[in-house]
Amino acid sequence: MPTYDYECKHCGHTFEVSQKMNDKALEACPKCKKSVKRLIGAGSGIIFKGSGFYATDYRKSKESASGPCPKAKESCKACPHAKK
Repeated sequence: MPTYDYECKHCGHTFEVSQKMNDKALEACPKCKKSVKRLIGAGSGIIFKGSGFYATDYRKSKESASGPCPKAKESCKACPHAKK
């Protein structure tokens, strides 16, 4: 649910309200009950949760995530990881 910032036109009181996008804008200040205007907010930022990103998060295939084959040798022509 988005958070909207409001400012009272009379007393200058600013406050935030969580509202559905379909809800009508507030019209009265909670302090003095006079008219308010909705301010243009910056929106919410990105929130990262967890310990971070890993090399395996965006891997293309199992081969690229696991690295070269431990058995890859110059003589192994069938292996895609063979040294050339």
